Amino acid sequence: MGTTGFVLETERLRLRKLSLGDLDFIGEMLAHPEVMRYYPKCHSRAESAEWIERQLARYERDGLGLWLALERETQQPVGQIGLTVQQVEGSPEREVGWLLHRPFWKHGFATEAAIACRDHAFAELGLDYLISLIRPVNTPSQAVARRIGGVAGRRVEHGGFEHIVFETRPEALPRGKTR
Repeated sequence: MGTTGFVLETERLRLRKLSLGDLDFIGEMLAHPEVMRYYPKCHSRAESAEWIERQLARYERDGLGLWLALERETQQPVGQIGLTVQQVEGSPEREVGWLLHRPFWKHGFATEAAIACRDHAFAELGLDYLISLIRPVNTPSQAVARRIGGVAGRRVEHGGFEHIVFETRPEALPRGKTR
């Protein structure tokens, strides 16, 4: 994680591990009906604290997780973006995922940070591929997946909902797009 405390940095964003001190922002984001429309439900403050605890456990167990994305200039949190381990049909898969708070949609933040996560996964972690699990109705996230080089593949049940598995491989990216 380096001396800055940030896991990754992009032109406009810094990504760092979550802490319980981020509960106000995470609680507000996870309670927002538009943000959570592709999830089973909005979360209470207590459930948002549990969400953060799950990320902390992922950092410890997997060395990965959803990180808090902050605007570099203002240090304003905009959402969560990162790498996680997901069980897909009984197999562990590395996923690049994103969830942005509503005021920060349509600024390109998800794509920018997801590209940084993708590049980190391939160049630093040596992964052969990444997935993104996206519900068929979630066309905005499908667009992000395509912008980072994801290709729609099989459909699977995950968390009680049908998801499309978008797969991103370094060899399928246009030259100059892996770093």
